[in-house]
Amino acid sequence: MFTGIVQGTARVERAESATGLVRLVLDLPVGRTEGLAIGASVSVAGTCLTAVEVDGTRVAFDCIGATLSTTTLGALRSGDRVNFERAARFGDEIGGHVLSGHVYRTVPLVERTIDDGNLTLWFGELGDTAKYLLPKGYVALDGCSLTIAAVKHVTDTSFSVCLIPETRRVTTLEHLRVGDRVNLEVDAQTQAVVDTVERVLAAR
Repeated sequence: MFTGIVQGTARVERAESATGLVRLVLDLPVGRTEGLAIGASVSVAGTCLTAVEVDGTRVAFDCIGATLSTTTLGALRSGDRVNFERAARFGDEIGGHVLSGHVYRTVPLVERTIDDGNLTLWFGELGDTAKYLLPKGYVALDGCSLTIAAVKHVTDTSFSVCLIPETRRVTTLEHLRVGDRVNLEVDAQTQAVVDTVERVLAAR
């Protein structure tokens, strides 16, 4: 379980292709691997991955085909930076919202505006996840818990988020450009309500 409060960014040291998988080796900031053991879960760009090697600040993860086909992780190259969050522990403050790290799909940035230092990002190509995205609801983008600012229904549904300076400083979202894709996880509670209502209505 994760909270969506990104703890920083890690540098991709290597992305090594092997049969049926890609091994990612990340270099985390000093102190962020303390107590991290093989088998532990880490959110990498919003994707729950299992640590398979830990060597100082370097941590390796194996990404299988299902992960690579659903997320942006297969496009990572040496030198890229990714958001990371260590798994939450009982007693931790939940400052964002509860996340599983199970990415639903990738979505592209379709518009980026800055007004008096306020950064607004619009994302599209939502597919069947559009019904779970509501104004003032929760969403996770590359592992960052955010509040949906607005939803537009034109030719294609899109939604926006507004980033405070701290989010821009700590995460990779500041550097997104139009066309870049991010990993999307919808709010599980919202999904449960919407799916339940749909099932009840369909049964009538």
